Amino acid sequence: MDKKNTLRAGTVAAGTTLMMLLLSSPALALTRDDGDDPGTGLSVAETLGLFVAAPLVIFLVIAGLVMVLDKSRDQPQS
Repeated sequence: MDKKNTLRAGTVAAGTTLMMLLLSSPALALTRDDGDDPGTGLSVAETLGLFVAAPLVIFLVIAGLVMVLDKSRDQPQS
């Protein structure tokens, strides 16, 4: 009985995914919309800086602030 439910759930998930992909195909169209004015593309360095370096720096700043401002070490142990 458990295999039957698993097969049914897999079939529903696959069918739902397939229908969503088929219905969203116009979103992937290559034709431009009226008023569409894209800017210039990013270079490799700009892309890496924007999507790799900037999130890492933000993460490190937040982690550093958490470690510096952590008050749990100041509590006396009983």
